[in-house]
Amino acid sequence: MSRTVYLNGDYLPEEEAKVSVFDRGFLMADGVYEVTSVLDGKLIDFDGHAKRLQRSLDELDMASPITMEDLLEVHRELVRVNEVVDGGVYLQITRGAPADRDFAFPDPAETPSTIVLFTQSKPGVADSPASRNGIKVISIEDQRWGRRDIKTVQLLYPSMGKMMAKKAGCDDAWMVEDGHVTEGTSNNAYIVKGNKIITRQLSNDILHGITRAAVLRMAKEAQMQVEERLFTIEEAQDADEAFITSATTFVQPVVEIDGAQIGDGTPGMIAKRLREIYLDESRKAGI
Repeated sequence: MSRTVYLNGDYLPEEEAKVSVFDRGFLMADGVYEVTSVLDGKLIDFDGHAKRLQRSLDELDMASPITMEDLLEVHRELVRVNEVVDGGVYLQITRGAPADRDFAFPDPAETPSTIVLFTQSKPGVADSPASRNGIKVISIEDQRWGRRDIKTVQLLYPSMGKMMAKKAGCDDAWMVEDGHVTEGTSNNAYIVKGNKIITRQLSNDILHGITRAAVLRMAKEAQMQVEERLFTIEEAQDADEAFITSATTFVQPVVEIDGAQIGDGTPGMIAKRLREIYLDESRKAGI
C-alpha cells in the first residue's frame, strides 16, 4: 500500500503526485522545507516549525500557499491516513513552476507556490541504536552559502558531508568555518565541559534549530549551565561530552570526533538526561 501525499491542495497516492519540470525547486533549489517529528501519533514542536517556515518564506520573499492553521490540519490528516505512529512529516514549498526557466523570480500572482507534504514512518525512532551507543563524526570545511539560518532545500553540500563521513567509516560531519564549528550536516552541535553545555550562538551562520531551542530551554529549567559561544574541534575533542540535536534525532550523543574519543567513549550523562527530558516533555506536549 502506497503512502498518501499532499500536493497543491490534493491528497494523492504517491505514484500519482507529479511536479512540473519547470518547478523552481527542481531547477534552482528555490524552496524551503521543514520536518516535523511524530511520536506516538502526535506532532512534536509543530508551532516552532510553522513559525520558522514562515520566517524562511519571508526571508526569501516567497508566498505561502496555505495558512498555518490549515497546514496543521494537513499534517494531522497525513499522519492519520498513513497510520504513522513514529516518524515524521516532510514539508516543502517552492516558488512554483513558471512557463519556462528564468533566473528572475516569477510574478506570484501568475505563478502560485508549490507545496508538497509526505510522511516517513520510523518505528522505534526514540530508541535507536545510535542514541544508546553514540555516533562518530569527522570535521569538514563549511562550504555552504552564507544564509544558513534560512531552511532552504539547498542540501547538496550537507549531503556531500554525510558521504564524506560515511567514506571515513563515521556517521556524520561537523562543519568548520574560520577555525570554529558551525553545525553538523543536519543538526546543531554541542560540547560539555565541566558540566557546562556549550553551543554556537544564533546568527546567519547556523540554522536556528527548533529542537535546539527546546533542549536549551529544558536544560536551563533543569538548572544546567548553558553557554552560547564559538568552539573549535580541538576543544570538542577535549570535552567531557558532545552531542547533536535535530527534529529527527532529538538529542544524540557524539563519542568520537576525527578519531579522538570523547570522554570515556560512551554517551555522557548530560546528553542522556537531556534526551530523556526532551522525549518526555515532547510526548506530553505533542498535538
